[in-house]
Amino acid sequence: MTIFALSSGSGIAGIAIIRISGPLTVSIVKNITGKEMPKPRVATLRKINNINTSELIDEGIILWFPGPQSYTGEDMAEIHVHGGKSVIQEVINSISSIKDCRLADPGEFTKLAFQNGKINLLKAESIGDLISAETEIQRSQAIKIMKGNSANKFNQLREKLLKILSFVEAKIDFPDEDLPEENLKKIKIESNEVFIEVKKILDDQKVGEIIREGFKIAIVGPTNAGKSSLLNNLSKREVAIVSEIAGTTRDVIETHLNLDGYPVIISDTAGIRNSKNEIEKKGIRLSLDKAEKADLKLVVIDPKNPDLTGFLSDLLKKNAILVVNKSDLIEGALSPEIKKFDHVLISLKKNSNINELILKIKKNLKNKFLSDDDIFITRERHRQHLEQCADYLKNFSEKNDKKDFDKAAEDLRLATRHLGMIVGKVDVEEILGSIFNDFCIGK
Repeated sequence: MTIFALSSGSGIAGIAIIRISGPLTVSIVKNITGKEMPKPRVATLRKINNINTSELIDEGIILWFPGPQSYTGEDMAEIHVHGGKSVIQEVINSISSIKDCRLADPGEFTKLAFQNGKINLLKAESIGDLISAETEIQRSQAIKIMKGNSANKFNQLREKLLKILSFVEAKIDFPDEDLPEENLKKIKIESNEVFIEVKKILDDQKVGEIIREGFKIAIVGPTNAGKSSLLNNLSKREVAIVSEIAGTTRDVIETHLNLDGYPVIISDTAGIRNSKNEIEKKGIRLSLDKAEKADLKLVVIDPKNPDLTGFLSDLLKKNAILVVNKSDLIEGALSPEIKKFDHVLISLKKNSNINELILKIKKNLKNKFLSDDDIFITRERHRQHLEQCADYLKNFSEKNDKKDFDKAAEDLRLATRHLGMIVGKVDVEEILGSIFNDFCIGK
């Protein structure tokens, strides 16, 4: 089957790129241009015609990439035309009229590249991350993974385990032969070295996932403290409804921000108080849940009612900044109860001291994003496979004496398999759909 899709952005633009990949690529290009194929990888001006009527659609550039020296590993071409909607649609309609030629699914070009051995699974995922990157730190992380440091590391660990496994299986195949004591000792040492490396990678404070998904900040606190106003101020637009009526916010409202290059997801939550309203009570439960999962909590209070006991005290125990709003109403000395917490005084009404709060948030962000390593875990599936690998290696270390070799070999095989699943060295068909469906069409 030959696939095609618009690979550039939708909407009116100067240039649009339509990508084709598969066995009919040569036939399509010849039919749509009425000429022989251009030289490989040389931009060539051609008239683009309707395949069925020979009517001129546009004049554009053809790029021809014979397989296997192409992105997908198959014969592939790109048609560059003017980016008007009617031009694009006419070219697509013309190609779609050919038998055994269809529109590509999301991420299908990259899926083909992986299946044809052009890229590993980590690189495929990093291409998706690069397309989705909204901040410099996200782009930088995607590029680092594309360079292959993470894949190389996982492959090295996997090769090490395969070598250990060969020793163990040799003993199973030749049970009458005694395995030298130094070999047993070497097996234990090397398997433990891999275990330590895997645990070190896992002990990363989830930096890679935070960068990819965004640093989660939850604005929490009692009703009418100014939480929604703070969200609007940080977002520089009206994201949430602001009202003097307590309990206006019932659901969690989220907005994505680029804070000096750091990806941030800020959530405004329902005001926390004793309530008999079932809908509000559900909103309060959501608020507490969002606060628990957040990387940072902005606990907003009114200085006239600084009761920091109960749930507020719990919220302030870890990863929290106490935000005292309505500082313009403070008369006299600040309450000692407030002073004992890391706090900042602001007035959203007067728009004062907001910069000091932003500086505190940035400081917290920088501390979370610090990492000297180029080996990143960017997805939950990577973490799960590494955890499984570590568990099986631990099991192996508890069994790997002479009498337990059969069981020990299975632990090693499973540990090796989980490392292979990260880079796609084993059958991973069951996870390909979920990965490539997140891509845009044409990639």
